[in-house]
Amino acid sequence: MDRREFITALGSAAAASQLGCATAHVTGTRQLSRVGIQLYSLRDDAKRDLEGTIANIAQAGYKDVELLGSMNNFGMLPARLRTILDRNGLRAPSTHVSGTALDDLPRQLDEAAALGHQYIVVASLPIEGTRTVSDYQRWADKLNEAGRISRKSNVWIGFHNHAADFDVPGAYDALEARTDPNFVRLQLDTGNLAMAGRDPIEYLKRFGDRYWLFHIKDVPQLRA
Repeated sequence: MDRREFITALGSAAAASQLGCATAHVTGTRQLSRVGIQLYSLRDDAKRDLEGTIANIAQAGYKDVELLGSMNNFGMLPARLRTILDRNGLRAPSTHVSGTALDDLPRQLDEAAALGHQYIVVASLPIEGTRTVSDYQRWADKLNEAGRISRKSNVWIGFHNHAADFDVPGAYDALEARTDPNFVRLQLDTGNLAMAGRDPIEYLKRFGDRYWLFHIKDVPQLRA
């Protein structure tokens, strides 16, 4: 299945959503309504010239961009970055951060307010050594705690899957089961799931109501 096929399937199988994020989101009627781009895809250009890269994104016709708090937005201060986004008619409904960013959640929420984020998406878990199901349960609790706080600021905490999240049987499922949908929403990365040898449509059907944000990308081949 390629991106085009997944987007078609998304219209009939995805979970309900109200608002979007970086690469894709659907409405409550199950129709894909907004498609954006993740700045990570253009990270080399953004590192050289973030303002010019944002302008090029807008000129290409995009309206949404997912920022990279995990890369400190390439050193640009939030107020300056918001000015550039507004000038180019772009919104940034979400940002990717590392798990350690939750240790300074007040700063993350301040930046979310400045940049118009509605999602702070944890894109990697700093788990050292061999991963276990217990690690994912512990992180689910931490995501829930952060989510309870962030919802007071009308911001959602999200979790973005990587291929490594499926190396331990049941770990991702444990995180999904333990996170509270009132505080935490999931972002489905179809490419990372495929690299783990999993079927994105299967997960869409299993956990569809938990997915509010999507990264839709092709991969050269499945992991062995």
